[in-house]
Amino acid sequence: MKALQAIAAHLGHAEGSGVLATLTSVEGSSYRRAGARMLITETGHKIGSVSGGCLEEDLIERAKSVASSGRAEVVTYDTTAENDLVWGVGLGCHGIVRLLLEPVGSRPPWVQVLSDNLASGLPTELAVCWDARKGPLGTRLGGPAPCAYTKGEGGVFCDRIAPPACLTIFGAGDDAQPLARLAQELGWRVTVADPRPAMPTEGRFPGAQALVSGPADTLVARTSPRVGSLAVVMTHHYRHDVPLIHDLLPLDLAYLGLLGPKKRSEKILSDLEAAGLAVTPPMRSRLHAPVGLDIGAEGPEEVALSIIAEMNAALAGRDARPLRDRVLPIHA
Repeated sequence: MKALQAIAAHLGHAEGSGVLATLTSVEGSSYRRAGARMLITETGHKIGSVSGGCLEEDLIERAKSVASSGRAEVVTYDTTAENDLVWGVGLGCHGIVRLLLEPVGSRPPWVQVLSDNLASGLPTELAVCWDARKGPLGTRLGGPAPCAYTKGEGGVFCDRIAPPACLTIFGAGDDAQPLARLAQELGWRVTVADPRPAMPTEGRFPGAQALVSGPADTLVARTSPRVGSLAVVMTHHYRHDVPLIHDLLPLDLAYLGLLGPKKRSEKILSDLEAAGLAVTPPMRSRLHAPVGLDIGAEGPEEVALSIIAEMNAALAGRDARPLRDRVLPIHA
């Protein structure tokens, strides 16, 4: 997501242009899945990636001819043969990947729509034509109509780009800073809220989407977490955590985490029920308390890593088990 945001930002400038490489189809194994993108800018700078680093050098060379001719080109890498080390790029993935290299000028129409949707939290439908028999090669705005006629036939990759995840951090202590940084590294939109006005500041949380302060029992209303978003409560103050959890539990969040020991979280739930809140099984299932994965975390940075990893698993619908224990393919 962060790479796509950077690509859109570059192409959104009047002087921005380059050659866009889009991974349009994968058969077998591949480090990245369809939809991965890399922009080779007009100055030769690379934004994003389409593999683990094994295709990029070759694609950069190919991009020079695409930029010179102004014509899009389809590139296929087949590493299913055992001798791909001899003739190919030595991927060792035993798969077939197809990419479209297309010249793009500044401010193409789909970039403006994508940028607006990313900022507004809306999805974007793109159609990437990689077969000349289906139409002009390149990326355009998609949707049901452009993609319907290719269903089951190939030739056009229909890409639904979800908006970036939104994370609201309730509590602006020092341990919230690495959590905000890691979330922003993933391209997530971060809001930080705290009852103490001196804590949620630009100096402490540079790049945060929003910084909010106010009484604890007003912070959820002030931040208005979106449906399907992420939230974590880490104020370190019981009197703040209780009203926050009270207001967050009924929301349809993808993830709700609470920092602190399990016994503490159980007391919070018990107190809320005693005060009249009906804590339902779905509410309990959404609440991750203690927050984070068991990775032996010590210190703010490691704790932030354990929280981010658990959140990402929740968004992906995974159980966060080691990949060596997974019997299904890594990618759906």
